[in-house]
Amino acid sequence: MPERHPLAVLIAIGVLFAAAYGSSLVLLRKPGGQIVVGDALGHYVQLRSIVFDRDLQFKNEYARLHGVPEEAIEAVSAGERMTPTDHIRNYMPVGPALLWAPLFLVVTALVWIANLFGAGYPLDGYARTFQATAGFSGIAAACAGSCLAFAAASRAVDRGSAIWATLTVWLSSSAVYYSLVSPTYSHAGSMLAVSAFWFLWIVTLDRQTAGRYAIVGAAAGLSALMRWQDAVLLLIPVLEAVWRARSVGAGGAVARIAAATLAAVAAFAPQTAVWGVLYGTPFVIPQGSGFMRWSEPALWAVLFSDNHGLLTWTPIVLLALAGLIPLVRRNPLIGWAAIGFVAVTWYVNAAVADWWGGEAFGARRFISCYPVFVIGLAALFAQLRRSAVTRMAIAFGFTAYTMLLLLQYQAFMHGLRHIVPYPRGFVDLWLWRFRVPFDLLRWWLNR
Repeated sequence: MPERHPLAVLIAIGVLFAAAYGSSLVLLRKPGGQIVVGDALGHYVQLRSIVFDRDLQFKNEYARLHGVPEEAIEAVSAGERMTPTDHIRNYMPVGPALLWAPLFLVVTALVWIANLFGAGYPLDGYARTFQATAGFSGIAAACAGSCLAFAAASRAVDRGSAIWATLTVWLSSSAVYYSLVSPTYSHAGSMLAVSAFWFLWIVTLDRQTAGRYAIVGAAAGLSALMRWQDAVLLLIPVLEAVWRARSVGAGGAVARIAAATLAAVAAFAPQTAVWGVLYGTPFVIPQGSGFMRWSEPALWAVLFSDNHGLLTWTPIVLLALAGLIPLVRRNPLIGWAAIGFVAVTWYVNAAVADWWGGEAFGARRFISCYPVFVIGLAALFAQLRRSAVTRMAIAFGFTAYTMLLLLQYQAFMHGLRHIVPYPRGFVDLWLWRFRVPFDLLRWWLNR
């Protein structure tokens, strides 16, 4: 049972994900052999440029990775894509590049050593081995994030409920897609950073020192490095300081808030440094001021739309949110902090111009709430401690339901559109997934 060896179970899943991902790089190789695609390119060009070129000029990276001459990149980059400092605009945070750097540097050193003995492998930062480091680093981050989310939930509730909740949310939400299929996106890094924040915050609740608030604030700043929206985590130590102001006094609360804020700003410094080079200012919205529509949030649609709505694509989240109610009764501070964070994140995600998150598996931006969903579901499972069968049924049922959708989504995205429909509309999103295995089997047998 997972309760006996929870961390071993989570690590084993991470290893299986890494093996499956590695196999896909060999068996399902993309045309041209490229591994890092889409939004992940924005992170990867930063890493490659810093390590190999020691600058933030991305023209050569984009040209090489897109397989076009640099002159073509210049033509595409003209006008709105050039920054005031004559750099190509980069819409992605630098955090994932920093997260990938250790494995990327190890591979760089190994290739350099191998070439000393005549291997002749390209030492350029573009070859597939270099690109693969982003994916494997992402899987490791997602696995570590799940371990930390479990640890946080086990402190807030109990170990048995925590491990079942972690397994269920990991395998029944958008997190599974960005842990396995697209681990080069920033969401895997976000899973690690936000889970580390919640773990550190919960396990140190009994320590009311400025140093503790600085640690928690730094964790919020690191989370913002992965995804800028996660800067809202800083609200939690601020609200906690206000919550405890009666016992520590106004001066103590101000000192703790200042410690958390300064530490968060310091941890976020790499991003401000990159922005300073690219845009000439330490704070900017690279996508432009129209990217956030604060007065027109799509609050209903971001939850219930068939266009990647949070609850329509991943209904397990509804149970996780319901679990926040017993969490408040069990531990009011943790419960209200979780509810507040989810509420603010909901508003922020709804206010983004493309609230549906582009092409995504579900509401991917809510992966920032991953550890909160784990804690909430764990609190709900704690109410069912005498009914282990019910917990297992929820875990296996929702996991199977999501995996069928993942199969449908992947089949469509890989060109089998004449066999399976895109998950939109009631039938195609909620029901068609049950036909997909049989349709794919019939297609394969008739080839």
